[in-house]
Formats: sequence, C-alpha cells, structure tokens
Amino acid sequence: ASNVDHRMMSKYVFKRRKNGTFIINLKYTWEKLLLAARAIVAVENPKDVCIISARTYGQRATLKYAHYTGAVPIAGRFTPGAFTNHEITKAFREPRLMIVIDPSLDHQAISEAAYVNLPVIAFCNTDTKVNYVDIAIPCNNKGIKSIGLMVWMLAREVLRMRGSVSRSLKWEVMVDLFFHRDPEEVEKEKPTLDPLPAPQDPWASPAATAATVPPVEQPLTGFGASQPPSAIPSTGAPGVPTTGMLGQSTGATINWADEPTSWDPTRPGEDISGW
Repeated sequence: ASNVDHRMMSKYVFKRRKNGTFIINLKYTWEKLLLAARAIVAVENPKDVCIISARTYGQRATLKYAHYTGAVPIAGRFTPGAFTNHEITKAFREPRLMIVIDPSLDHQAISEAAYVNLPVIAFCNTDTKVNYVDIAIPCNNKGIKSIGLMVWMLAREVLRMRGSVSRSLKWEVMVDLFFHRDPEEVEKEKPTLDPLPAPQDPWASPAATAATVPPVEQPLTGFGASQPPSAIPSTGAPGVPTTGMLGQSTGATINWADEPTSWDPTRPGEDISGW
C-alpha cells in the first residue's frame, strides 16, 4: 500500500519504493503466519473456527480454506448480531476463533468479536487499522493472488501441524484453487458445443415424411414372386372386382345375393328366415 499506520504496522515495513509503495518484510509475515496456525490448531473442534471475507476477491479462498480445514465460512455480507444476538436462530454462531481477510471491510464482525471476547486473526496491509485484532499477519490483502496465496499457506500450515499433511511431501492442492475467478472469464473458457439437431415431430403428416425420406425398392419374395400377375389367385369382396397381388384387376366379380344368409358361424348355409 502507499500509506502506513505508524502506530502498529510501521514495524513490519521493510522499505519504501520511489513510487511511494511500502514493501512488507516477509520474515515477519512468515512468523505471524506460524503463530496464527498454532492458535488455530489449539482449537480442538475445527468447526469452532470461523473465517470471514466480505471482499469479493477473498470469498473463494474463504470457502476453500473451510473445505480443507473444516472451519465455518462466512463469504459475503456479515449479518449484524450473528455473534451477539442469540434470537437470530439461523445466523447466530458462537465460534472460539475468528479469521478475517480484510479488517477494513469486516469491521462489523471484529466489533462484535470484541463484545464476546473472541480472538481475531486478520490479514493486514500497511494501512490497515488493527483495533481489536489479536494476531495481525502483514501482507497484501487487496490483490487476488496475494489473498489466495496467504490463505493457501495458512491452510497448509494448519494441516501440517495437525498431522494431516506431511512436511516431507508436497501438498497436492494447487494454490490456483484459492484464487478468485471472474464469472465472465469462466464462461469464455467453456468450450462451444455444436447445437443439437431439431427433434422430428412424431405427429408430422405422412406426405411430409415421405417427401423427406426417399422410397426404398425391395425385391418381391415369397408366394407369387415368380408368377405373372394373372396367375396369382385372388379373393375380393362380393360384387367388387378382385385384384391381384400387384394391384391389377382379374376381371372376376362376386355377387353377394348368391351367398347363403346365415348368421351362425357353427352352421353355415342354414336358412334363418323361419327364426
């Protein structure tokens, strides 16, 4: 930052650039990071640790830290009275330790933590006010990569002190997962898929279907395949010219008046006029 709080943060400054930016001494940053990790590990239940970030750039790092260490995250707006008003049944919490990404934006949570004697660990820049902050970790708490890196280092150190991650092995979680990502950039990175073809309407008219599907000629097989159309026997309705298998008329007709009038299928041909 280009400003410095001479009351508390000036001792963490290494030097000042020509453009007015203050450089933080990384020795103090690492020492305070280890001290904060020891304080977090001293809490037996990981859910008693609450990490808060109202800054947009630190919300993803907050959620990732809570995922890997078991803490309770509050990403976004802090509900006033969450630590002091027990009548707020859904938002009321009683943590034993609180981690803050930016004390300038999370001042409401720090003020309520002071009312209930809640220890506070905060990532502080050179111009940050450290009122009611117990452990201040000097770092750049305004950059996207700086916030993600510091939270990633704190999570790794906490897991190492708990024994979940070995110090001799590299932590498998990449630091990129703690960096904030713009939703618009995420949408641009998604691959563009070809649009699917429109589904065919099952209730379409047969004429339209036939127009789109070409007819397929199949060879005639079975009975009458090698016989001429006139040699194929055919049956038709009475009084109606009969047609062959290929649709050609045979010239024979059947008169329905010559047929017996019988309605009993078991006794065909019996006259039923006397019934």
